[in-house]
Amino acid sequence: MHDLTGFQRDILYVIAGLEEPHGLAVKAELDDYYEQEINHGRLYPNLDDLVGKGLLEKGELDKRTNVYTVTQRGVREIEARREWESQYLEDVNVSTQS
Repeated sequence: MHDLTGFQRDILYVIAGLEEPHGLAVKAELDDYYEQEINHGRLYPNLDDLVGKGLLEKGELDKRTNVYTVTQRGVREIEARREWESQYLEDVNVSTQS
């Protein structure tokens, strides 16, 4: 996962968490997270890159809609990233202040 952009990691995480991850659902989640509209010209090439890297599989939901699933390799990459992050964040005490 070290060769992914932050945006590509976010896409991978969103797809891992959605029940039916199709392009527009992924876009909607990213629009909300980034608090701005993600254009199709940015999203779909990155989805294709993740498919090309073997982290996602692309299938058809219907004739107009592609659905994406995280591959076993993608799951391993997510797990490895979480382990890597946790070694640095394990002792971090994040508190909320009102």
